Amino acid sequence: MALDRSEALTTPLVRPFRALRAGAARASDVIAPPYDVLSSEEARTRSEGKPFSFLHVSKAEIDFPDGTDPHDDAVYAKAQANLKAMEKAGAMVRDSAPGYYVYRVTKGDHVQTGIAAAGSIDAFRANVIRRHEMTRPDKVEDRARQIEAVAAHTGPVFSVHRPNVPLAAAVRATIETPPTVGAVADDGSRHDLWAVSEPTAVRDITEGFRTLGVIYVADGHHRSDAATLVADRRRAANPQHRGDEAYNFFLVVSFPANEVRILDYNRVVRDLAGLSPTQFCEKLRGAFEVEPAMERFRPARRGEFGLFVDGRWHRMTIRDLPAAGGDPIERLDVTLLSRRALEPVLGIGDPRTDTRIDFVGGGRGLEELERLVNSGTMAAAFALYPTTIDDLFAVADAGRNMPPKSTWFEPKLVDGLVALPLD
Repeated sequence: MALDRSEALTTPLVRPFRALRAGAARASDVIAPPYDVLSSEEARTRSEGKPFSFLHVSKAEIDFPDGTDPHDDAVYAKAQANLKAMEKAGAMVRDSAPGYYVYRVTKGDHVQTGIAAAGSIDAFRANVIRRHEMTRPDKVEDRARQIEAVAAHTGPVFSVHRPNVPLAAAVRATIETPPTVGAVADDGSRHDLWAVSEPTAVRDITEGFRTLGVIYVADGHHRSDAATLVADRRRAANPQHRGDEAYNFFLVVSFPANEVRILDYNRVVRDLAGLSPTQFCEKLRGAFEVEPAMERFRPARRGEFGLFVDGRWHRMTIRDLPAAGGDPIERLDVTLLSRRALEPVLGIGDPRTDTRIDFVGGGRGLEELERLVNSGTMAAAFALYPTTIDDLFAVADAGRNMPPKSTWFEPKLVDGLVALPLD
């Protein structure tokens, strides 16, 4: 259940911190995609000829022979050594004064500008930094071991907040000056960072977050849970624990909700449960209107789905769409597709564990859905209308969790631009 923040939390939501960040002269060599969007093979390819790529820290198995277990103790030790080497070479630098960091991402004509801060673990526990997804224990343990090995939170947690006048004013004043560091990522997105350490500006940002009261994890639940696990272990090992130690905080970058972009998170299935494509479409007509589409079909509204099967696109429109204002989980399109199609027609139950289903982020386009089906890798694909930010707020405010793979935020934040040390 969501907790009343006045009862749950007595410490600030966020605080300033002394960042470990990419050095201005080496930032383009350092910044890398998030650890969880690349396979080891993809990371190895991306990092070729780039000894200071942060992938050598976030996915250090790339420095070992193919087939090395990424959870081997030696891999975490290598990540630690690589980060120290980057610091020694000046590819990563430690700021001398605590502050906040304005972080702007530009991709094409899309721009979003947020603030990097040390988020309170206690706030996350109290659901004041609010979640909307469950996590897998094995993935949480992996990130906790990574955090401990490098003694830093290196993967930023992408969070969102409702528009806030003081924070917007602080951001506007900051970006009038040249960024402290900036670089273009492999996907063409630009990432700029401004260090904010002037006492008045720091105070204004702290006050802005105080007036917000809550922020929401958008992307980074495993990193958040891993940070909590690290804090638990360090608290238990520290008989002098006070609550203000660095391990009580984790790295968040919070953006105003009216600037972020949520793309569709689509589904692909490996088989049709013994049905022919024609039989499959007939079964779906019990809960959907299913009609052929003349071209690729991208849903334009809630309750619409695109279906690609047997080389053809179809438009699916759900019958009896739940009214707005009901259960925030049951009215999600990802839930409706599961309840009305995947479970009753294909027998696909828990999407976290069922190997017959996979997920494709909207950044890959409908072409990727076609490719997977036409290649025979998958039997059918469903294109979904994106979950909205209001859906996320409603679920998180209710203390609930969305089905897995409900939101795809893009552009992604990069690893290596800014990190929060544990000392």
